[in-house]
Amino acid sequence: MEGFVATTYGERIVSVYDTWYADEPDTDGTVEAMARMAGTGPVLELGIGTGRVAIPLVERGVEVHGIEASEAMVERLREKPGGRDIPVTIGDFEHVAVDGAYSLVFCVFTTFFCLTSQDAQIRCFQNVARRLRPDGVFVLETIVADLARYHRRQSLSIGHMDADEVVLITTEVDQAAQTLQLQHIVLSAGGIRLMPAVIRYAWPSELDLMARMAGLRLRTRTQNWRGDAYTAKSNGHVSVYELA
Repeated sequence: MEGFVATTYGERIVSVYDTWYADEPDTDGTVEAMARMAGTGPVLELGIGTGRVAIPLVERGVEVHGIEASEAMVERLREKPGGRDIPVTIGDFEHVAVDGAYSLVFCVFTTFFCLTSQDAQIRCFQNVARRLRPDGVFVLETIVADLARYHRRQSLSIGHMDADEVVLITTEVDQAAQTLQLQHIVLSAGGIRLMPAVIRYAWPSELDLMARMAGLRLRTRTQNWRGDAYTAKSNGHVSVYELA
């Protein structure tokens, strides 16, 4: 997408992010699972955003660090109770440019796919592996792309509609690059706002191969945070990787 860079998504969507995604996808279940796997900490969140998961974890006594590309998202995090005390590194989480070792590194809500090339995703796995304690785990939550929903590799849908506002979502698929280019078009009395996003989807088997290349192996895979079995019909997964 021309004009789109790593910080574009966060800078554009920050004003509505907490409203749109307050309970998505299953924030309570995410926090509960992360708290169980955190061990003695510290833990590292890739793409910490506005702290949807990090702040409740801190409230449970978990030491949380974060990496985030968007300074605007981190500013919103800092405005929240407890958010100012969370160490956050500004930058692309591909490089995991932090010091120390972690009992848990996690990346939820399909944020991992914001790394828009296979090489970047592989490097992230490799750099995460270097930051894990011997008994540490890397947890990914992502969608399983459903290409059948796109007609001629495109779609247009309504994300939200009320008397004062409508949100349209356009998507274009590039199957060669395995990317989805999205545009949230917000139409209201105040005007038009555009909130673009680009993700590079990867199949679970591809993620498992990336993990093997980084010296990791799959420990468990479930359909969701409730622990339901992952099947051929699942449209998402939670995968836990450990050092091989």
